[in-house]
Amino acid sequence: MNNITQMQRKFIEEYIRTLDGEMACKYAGYTEKNLRETANRLLSEKKIILAIKSKLLSQINSLRVEKGYIVQKLLQIIEFSLEEEDITDKDGEATGKKKLRDTSTGLKALENLCKHIGFYSDHEESAAEAKIITISNLDKEKI
Repeated sequence: MNNITQMQRKFIEEYIRTLDGEMACKYAGYTEKNLRETANRLLSEKKIILAIKSKLLSQINSLRVEKGYIVQKLLQIIEFSLEEEDITDKDGEATGKKKLRDTSTGLKALENLCKHIGFYSDHEESAAEAKIITISNLDKEKI
């Protein structure tokens, strides 16, 4: 973090912690009079933006979570959420009808998995060809 003052370093740390520019300015020691303006000014400076990105990247890398683990967990969420279960009446008796366990969670996880492995192009989400996804046929380059 070249050419960054101690106060700016504190702002960067607080901004990453709170994601609130005004609060980060306050905790960093900037005057309370113009916190919003100060935050906007700091967050528009290239050196501050680069320092935030760098710090976030180092924090993410320090977690050391493998991408394969994330893909595996997303697949488990999808399978569990989109599993069929019996619909019961008010007495707890099966009605003979079935429903998906948690459609919204399953579809959200499926969307995240597709984005993660590059199923969608940057601007075109609907033209992708359908593929069956399993841990064994995932391309190592995409996880």
